Amino acid sequence: MRKIKITLLLAAAFATLGSTPNVQAAGVVDYVDPMIGTGFHGHVFVGASVPFGMVQLGPNNIDKGWDWCSGYHHSDSILIGFSHNHLSGTGCGDLGDVMLMPMTVPNVIRGEQKDISKGYASKYRHETEVTRPDYYSVMLERYGIKAELTATTRVGLHRYTYPAGKPSYVLVNLKDGVGSITIGSMIRRVDDYTIEGYRYTRGWSPMRKTYFVLKANKKIRDIKLYAQDKLIEGVPQLRDKAVKGMLDFGSEKEVMVKVALSSVSCENAHANMAAEMPGFDFDGTAAACRSKWEDRLGRIEVTTNDAAAKRVFYTSLYHTMIAPSVFCDVNGQYRGIDDMIYTAKGFTNYTTLSLWDTYRTLCPLFTIVNPEIVPDLVNTMLSVYKQNDKLPIWALHSGETECMPGYSSVPIIADAYLKGFTGFNANDALNAMVATATYRKQKGVPYVLERGYIPADSVHESVSIAMEYSVDDWGIAAMARKMGNQPVADTFAKRAMYYKRYFDSDIQFIRPIMADGSWRTPYDPANSIHMTGDFTEGNGWQYTFFAPHDVYGLINLFGGDKPFLAKLDAFFVNNDSMGEEASADITGLIGQYAHGNEPSHHIAYMYAYAGQQWKTAEKVRYVMDEFYTDKPDGVIGNEDCGQMSAWYVLSSMGFYQENPSDGTLVFGSPRFDKMTVKVRGGNTLTIEARGNSAKNIYIQKVLRNGKPYIKSYITYNDLLEGGTLTFVMGAKPNKKFGAAVESRPQAVNSIL
Repeated sequence: MRKIKITLLLAAAFATLGSTPNVQAAGVVDYVDPMIGTGFHGHVFVGASVPFGMVQLGPNNIDKGWDWCSGYHHSDSILIGFSHNHLSGTGCGDLGDVMLMPMTVPNVIRGEQKDISKGYASKYRHETEVTRPDYYSVMLERYGIKAELTATTRVGLHRYTYPAGKPSYVLVNLKDGVGSITIGSMIRRVDDYTIEGYRYTRGWSPMRKTYFVLKANKKIRDIKLYAQDKLIEGVPQLRDKAVKGMLDFGSEKEVMVKVALSSVSCENAHANMAAEMPGFDFDGTAAACRSKWEDRLGRIEVTTNDAAAKRVFYTSLYHTMIAPSVFCDVNGQYRGIDDMIYTAKGFTNYTTLSLWDTYRTLCPLFTIVNPEIVPDLVNTMLSVYKQNDKLPIWALHSGETECMPGYSSVPIIADAYLKGFTGFNANDALNAMVATATYRKQKGVPYVLERGYIPADSVHESVSIAMEYSVDDWGIAAMARKMGNQPVADTFAKRAMYYKRYFDSDIQFIRPIMADGSWRTPYDPANSIHMTGDFTEGNGWQYTFFAPHDVYGLINLFGGDKPFLAKLDAFFVNNDSMGEEASADITGLIGQYAHGNEPSHHIAYMYAYAGQQWKTAEKVRYVMDEFYTDKPDGVIGNEDCGQMSAWYVLSSMGFYQENPSDGTLVFGSPRFDKMTVKVRGGNTLTIEARGNSAKNIYIQKVLRNGKPYIKSYITYNDLLEGGTLTFVMGAKPNKKFGAAVESRPQAVNSIL
């Protein structure tokens, strides 16, 4: 079969997308299918956005819980509107601000899932949806209205086409969102074309304030305002807990509405709109949005004869650029998590920092193909530290969710510094890292400081928390050592090894420790209890291998390569029950390995440290082929703001960064025949997989720029040099490749 090229004919590229206005030349954007991950528990966003945009404009179903964390699920068929920001792939819901719903009959009552007959909600069919990164459209069957969406960074643009001769209404709904409660809202009419207002909410983020301005291209002939769904007659503005506004456009055939957001003020929202979308050029806006995606996605070019895998790859790459999201206005202002207004000077402020997930793979991927965002993320984290006396844990808009264990900003900052990124104050960063790691209000930190472990009968999820801290502390130690701060390096090098305190050599498992220093008894390493157990969304099997920062130290705890490999082999085949209280996040199982949740993501690459790289190749290729597909259920677990997808992107290149703070990338099994990557600094890295096929998954040998390369890893700095990395693949393992001690992965940085 002929290789698939980027220059596919236009008709073929859009064959499955449906008709769209002003279609441009085919490009890598056309391999993105935003529907991948909308089924099962993927929880991904569907709609229009620019890379890392503040606005994610898309459709909303009625919120029915966990599988609707993004506001949309593929199993649904009822829409209640289009809101301007969404989470993607998270395990909790929030956002969904400023929801618009076009209609031909005015109605502010939503309706219920089982009966929408008396409400305004509408049925829709997937067959009428067109989904691209830059554009979304759907037919609202109840009204015969075609809704189209596109966006800039801070502004969402709607185009509604109504049936001829029918009334044209748009509901502005500040009550309904995703997983949050409206605690205050306001709508004010500014002129015949413009309204403005705000929505204050509490939800996963403890406090958020969203200001907006809405401007239409057609005259608003009338506006009716509702408080708690009750009409308030004759008022040009209304402030209440939950305000809705019904905009009447007469019988216009086509209405365009643009909405700009701000966390600061309506005035700033106006400025955002003036800067980014002064007019109403829908097709031009969509084209500009598409161009931004083409630029970002085009940094990696894939050559393969596997069309489905190519769709999976580019959709995964797309998913890595929905979050983090811009969280500042065009003048740099943003609302901090202390509810004060700040100005980002010399950087772009971001939010949606799903750090426990993304420090593992997404952020290391950024350092290769999206380096522009790295200093901005560090400065964002340092800004949060100045507001809150600690670095962010899981920051969402102007709130800290305190979700997940660890202080996961730390490995991201350390990785950036150790890879030579500048644009932030390294001394300030190290001080913030140390302050966060010693912050006594942080869960379990007092026990770490005083005992060196966290008692399981004192703190829920104690083992996971402590082991995450060890990984984070390695980053502090390595950064301090490179900066010449030996006292800090020594302190945190010691703390980085605290994970060893949990290893019970008698049973060869990580095991919870009680306040009196004894092991938890009885103990079943397969058992998992969600939120109130000893582990975070995992069990003793999975956390036994949770030492990505010190793999050789872990191997030594087992007594060497042979017992370590035996345990690792057992991990991938053991099927003991996790119990009835296990987290729903534990999906994508291979034995006890759970690819649908992050604590397992590094484990397959550990084989290379014990000289069996071929087993890494075997496991990694299986995961890529079985747990990532081009169907709606094609993401095996919560997408988690790009982490699941980043694992696929990096693994498909043929390597993975085991230690999140160290630039050592361990070889796995390259997925594609050829990849051309534009890396940080402007060089081009070409990755070839000769003889690659569904059967030829094992590395036989490696060439770098045509010369034999015996290592089972490559360093980040070597990648940045560009050139050609050639993997020669085969159907049977070359068990000698990477077996020699001198060929096994070695850290770039040291904490000693």
